[in-house]
Amino acid sequence: MTKRLIFATGNAGKVREFESMLAPKGIEVVSLKDLENVPTIIEDGATFLENATIKAETIARFYNEPVVAEDSGLTIDFLHGEPGVHSARYAGDHDDDANNQKVLAKMADVPDDQRQASFHTVIVAIKPNGERLVTTGRVDGKIMHDLKGNNGFGYDPLFYYEPFDKRTAEMTVDEKNAISHRGKALRKFIEQFDAWWED
Repeated sequence: MTKRLIFATGNAGKVREFESMLAPKGIEVVSLKDLENVPTIIEDGATFLENATIKAETIARFYNEPVVAEDSGLTIDFLHGEPGVHSARYAGDHDDDANNQKVLAKMADVPDDQRQASFHTVIVAIKPNGERLVTTGRVDGKIMHDLKGNNGFGYDPLFYYEPFDKRTAEMTVDEKNAISHRGKALRKFIEQFDAWWED
C-alpha cells in the first residue's frame, strides 16, 4: 500500500517542494487538484496557524487520510501586521503586482527606520487519529521603496534581506531556500515527520 499524504493546496510549486523532501521517505504527496469532490475550505482564521489548521482539518475529516496544510504571508510592523493572513488577496485575488503596489502606496511616506517586515509560514499536519505536527518559520527584513528582481513571487521584489544585501526576488533558489520562512518551517517539519507519521 502506498503511503500517501494529502497536501491541502492547489499550488503546484508548493507541492513540488514537499514532494522533493518526502520522496526519500517513500511518501506520495497528492494535491487538492488530484482529488475529486474536494470540499470548500473557508479560510476565516485570524492567524496563519488558524488558517492552516482549518485547511488541514477540513480535508482530513472529509477524506479520512493524513493531511498537511500551510499558510504563509507577509506582516509589516508599521501597518500593524498587514497584509498578514490576507497577503495573497491584499489588493486582488493572487494579483502580485496589485498587492505590491498597494503596499508601496501605504508605505510611501514611511521612513527607512520604520519599514521592518517579516515573512511567516505555519505548517500543520493532521492524521485521522488527531495526531498533529505543527512547525513555523519566519524571516525578518524590510520593505523597500520600489520593486527589484525577477526571481520569486508575491512580495519578494519589495522584501530586502540585510545579511545578503538583496531582495528575495534577487536571490538564487538555493539562497532563498537557505533563509526563507517556508524553508525553515519545512526543514523542521521533515525533522519531526517520522515520529509523527509512525506514532
